[in-house]
Formats: sequence, C-alpha cells, structure tokens
Amino acid sequence: MADASSRTEPAAELLSVDSIEVIYGGNILAVADVSLHVGRGEIVTLLGSNGAGKSTTLKAISGLIHTDRAQISRGAIRFDGSDVTDDAANLKAKRGIVHVLEGRRVFTHLTVEENLRSGTFVRRRSRRETAADIEEIYTWFPRLKVKLKTRAGLLSGGEQQMLAIGRALLTRPKLVLLDEPSMGLAPIIVEEIFELISNLNKRLQLGFLVAEQNMNVSLRHAHRGYILENGRIALGGSAEDLLARKDLHEFYLGVAFSR
Repeated sequence: MADASSRTEPAAELLSVDSIEVIYGGNILAVADVSLHVGRGEIVTLLGSNGAGKSTTLKAISGLIHTDRAQISRGAIRFDGSDVTDDAANLKAKRGIVHVLEGRRVFTHLTVEENLRSGTFVRRRSRRETAADIEEIYTWFPRLKVKLKTRAGLLSGGEQQMLAIGRALLTRPKLVLLDEPSMGLAPIIVEEIFELISNLNKRLQLGFLVAEQNMNVSLRHAHRGYILENGRIALGGSAEDLLARKDLHEFYLGVAFSR
C-alpha cells in the first residue's frame, strides 16, 4: 500500500467533485450524483463494475465528455482552487489535469519517441528542455528507451500502457486520471504498472485518480477509494478500511472482483 495511506491529517485538496450529474445526448443520464476529492500527492481509486460510470466521471473531470456529446448538467468541479466545471479539455490540461484513456490510445503508427514527443505540445519548451524531459521518462520506463524507434503498435499491452503514462507525464501534470490501467494485462504486468504509479506518486508527489475494476491491486496501492454504483457514490473511505470490508465483492463489485 502507498506509504501515505496512514496519514494522520488529510492532504490539502487538489481536486473536488461536488454532486455532478452528467447527461449524454440531452436525455441519457450517465452519472447521477458523484462527489469525491483527491488531495495533493494522493492516489485515489474509483471502483465499480463495467457501466457504473467510472469513465464518464473521469471524462467529466478532464473535459473530454464534450467529445461524446455529453455535458455536466448539475454540480461543480474545482481544481487547484479554481472552478473548472465548464472548462475545455485543453484548458484543463494546461492547468495540470491529464487523462490516460481506457485502452491506452497510443498512436500505433508512430514510434515510441514520436508518441512521447506528442505529450510535450501542451507545454512550450525548448528542444533541450524537451530532450531532457523525455530522457527523464526513460529513467522511469527503461523498457521504452530500448524500443524508442519501435512503432507503438508493435509494443506489448504493458509497454503501451507505460508509453501512455509516460506521454501523459510529459504534460507536467498535477493530477493524472487513469482509466482501467489493468485492462487486458497479465497479473504480473498489472503489479508492475501499479508499482510504477506508487513510485511516481512518492517521488514526484503526483496526484492520481484511478478508475478500476481490479479492486485488490488498486486498493493496495491507493490511499483512499470510492465505490461507484449506477452513477452514484455508494461508499468511500481509506484503502485500508475498504480492503478490510467483507461485503465489497458481494454487494458492490460482484463476484468477478473477488479473484
């Protein structure tokens, strides 16, 4: 579990989501009532079954719901002390929110290095600074340096996830939104990905909000967690307290998540 899971004082607030409602196409209710917060330097996991509203919640926070013809119809989102509820995704990215979408979404026809360079466009930096930033990513993900000239479509699923996270880090975020980082990956790779998330959190004090179906691994690496059910927050608490509950699998996540 992340080192700070036993904090005696709550972390200063970075993200606050207050009772948001999200509607698709003007009449389809996807998220009914979601409130959560992420403190500075916290890893928070958002758990729930497929269709519970996890991806929609992350897209509402990052501003990407607008690309799906959806809107926040009620509630508010504050980030780093400012109301960002209606801000466009590019403005939120400049403020420090970066979203790693479900399924990695790397540019398969581009090389590893070209994919990483695409993550530097949010921050205008010199060539020397960009090169230094990319080299730093290689220190976190040495496997990517070995394959820097390889097309991303030829990477393994785990390597593509590392590339997607590395590209996101090049935006110099304060908060990383990760949607289903374990999807389609072998258990040993999932552990490796979550260890990397924990290390990035500890060393860089990055905030993470991780939407996951894999309850056990995500709570072991998180400080706190929320259970999302039918577009509403059903339960929240420290990762330690949630792991100790015996009814999560049965009542909130289903038997598939007890594996």
